Amino acid sequence: MKRLLDCDASDFLKMNGQEIKRAIVASEGRVILAEVIASFQPYNGSITNAEMAAAFGADLILLNFFDVDNPHVEGASFSGDEVIQSLKHLVGRPVGINLEPVDEHADHLEMLQSLPFGRRATRASLEKAKLLGVDFVCLTGNPKTGVTNKEITSAIRVAREVLGPEGLIIAGKMHGAGVAGETGPKMMTEDVLRAFIEAGADIILIPSPGTIPGFTVERTACLIDSVHRLGALTILTTGTSQEGADEETMKQIALHSKMAGADMYHIGDAGIAGMAIPQNILSYSIVVRGKRHTYRRMAASILR
Repeated sequence: MKRLLDCDASDFLKMNGQEIKRAIVASEGRVILAEVIASFQPYNGSITNAEMAAAFGADLILLNFFDVDNPHVEGASFSGDEVIQSLKHLVGRPVGINLEPVDEHADHLEMLQSLPFGRRATRASLEKAKLLGVDFVCLTGNPKTGVTNKEITSAIRVAREVLGPEGLIIAGKMHGAGVAGETGPKMMTEDVLRAFIEAGADIILIPSPGTIPGFTVERTACLIDSVHRLGALTILTTGTSQEGADEETMKQIALHSKMAGADMYHIGDAGIAGMAIPQNILSYSIVVRGKRHTYRRMAASILR
């Protein structure tokens, strides 16, 4: 098994979810995941945001606002049931999707949005995601969606049943998603993390230090230690629009996230036009793994 750092497009095409997970472990905190919005007009209209993020150093691509009942990626010349497979060949990276465990009974802080069923973390959507060929699923909530930790836990159990033991499941919250009682430090506790892992999650999604009030390096490091003791991995997220901040802010978040002990790093989609500012993906990558590995990921041909 290679480190994910050393994997090429042909390697990714042969890997299942658990093999990707082992490759992440072997990379020792040097893996970048970029989230892009599938349904937005791309930053550069002639190519997808997934291609742009990959070109600036992302190792994995996460599609947000992806509807499994209407599979489509803006900027691509393909759609329908082959869209995920075609995109994977185009970018040479593992591709996953967000599915949202909406809690219809959530005590909300603001007016919530109504999501199409193809974006919700239901058994039917998970089964369609598997048929589409996604490399992993991320069970989390966008702003104003009413996603709760309770429903995330339930969705993890269903996802594990649907995807089987080889599937790769990322789960957690990067902000409150409009829910009362799950903001700031109350969003993520050791009991919540334990519930996610016992339900079957492989990688626990936790806010990066400095992205949510109260998430200091010390607090985040304690949560990561708990996750590791329970046998799972962590991904620290920048999903509070700071992916559109200046480079120095991104560098600080990146270094603090590595100090806290993250296994991998998420860069959100709210910079410009449904993706992070490309330069911020590059800067983040250079901080956590240097120019050597960053440039290799950027330069390696998808034909390898």
